[in-house]
Amino acid sequence: MLPEPSGRRSRVVMVEPALTQLTKLTANETHRLDRASVAISVNPELGTEVPGTLLRDYADEIDGVRVIYYMTALRTITVVAYVEA
Repeated sequence: MLPEPSGRRSRVVMVEPALTQLTKLTANETHRLDRASVAISVNPELGTEVPGTLLRDYADEIDGVRVIYYMTALRTITVVAYVEA
């Protein structure tokens, strides 16, 4: 069962590798990724834990999007390390 969203969105920030990947996406792929980013900002626990790390791996099979990210300690910022669309 998925955890309930807190009602407060986290701020999504992308690090350099993710920003570089963004430049290679089409407008349609960017739109799909935006929807995934919003979903993660509302409920940062959507993704599954990557064992042995602080990372989470979120894959939306319908939109064909994958995002690897981690949350700051206070869960106010979600840092995206990798995107795939």
